Amino acid sequence: MPDIDGLLEARNFTGDQTSTGGFHVKGANAQDWGLQNRLSRIFRPSTGRTVMLAFDHGYFVGPMAGLERLDRDIAPLAPQADAIMMTRGALRTSIPSDTDAAVVLRASGGPSILRELSDEHIALDIEDAIRLNAAALAIQVFIGGEHESRSVANLARLVDVGQRYGIAVLGVTAVGKEMARDARYFRLATRICAEMGAHIVKTYYVADGFETVTASCPVPIIVAGGKKVPELEALTLAYRSIQEGAAGVDMGRNIWQSEHPAAMLAAVRAVVHDGAKPEEAYELYQERAAAGAAS
Repeated sequence: MPDIDGLLEARNFTGDQTSTGGFHVKGANAQDWGLQNRLSRIFRPSTGRTVMLAFDHGYFVGPMAGLERLDRDIAPLAPQADAIMMTRGALRTSIPSDTDAAVVLRASGGPSILRELSDEHIALDIEDAIRLNAAALAIQVFIGGEHESRSVANLARLVDVGQRYGIAVLGVTAVGKEMARDARYFRLATRICAEMGAHIVKTYYVADGFETVTASCPVPIIVAGGKKVPELEALTLAYRSIQEGAAGVDMGRNIWQSEHPAAMLAAVRAVVHDGAKPEEAYELYQERAAAGAAS
């Protein structure tokens, strides 16, 4: 066992990751054709980035504000996203099968908001994921949580089966109430996910040192939107995340809890794919919102 007392603080995060093969998704040059093809459905080849729309929240919190009617409130937004992240139940019941958005299926679950959330298990069979044409499977990893070891083992098992069938795995760094929320913690959590084989990692943005989180993770990092904040603030979060090395955002509440969800999704796309600055994207949001209200 390594002597953790003698570890030096990591500090050399500069420089681009060495790449071979020219594939547009970080860390995936050596993957098989099918897995690369699925990653290309998530990450736009022209930019190497993604705008993912997350609405899997109901699997542990139920019908929260903005998710009361998935068919009415979420399905119309799906065509505007590069990828959509949800449960298999939500996909089958509420999302039209002609959608072009890449499907990212929530693959872990168990406890509700009323219990210890880290007590999760794999809750999806790979055959069902194949039937649903999933591009990726999402699983929470609770580094520092009560059931950390099991969540890491769940990730490892899902990676094994994902590799077998060419389906990517998205490791989600879950943050409990008592867990740290700084760059050092997120470097640890994201690196563990990548070292265990995750092809993509979803984590949170931090203002101090986020570029070290993205630099030290050998696979793409996408940033969670988190709780609902004013639109300009959310667009600023997306902009800073991209500028500091993220390969996209996975937003939920900051889109479908916005007063004008479609306009907000368009503004986020402008930041991620077109390099729009937050103020420019906010102007686009206001224009789209006004046009929608007029129609």
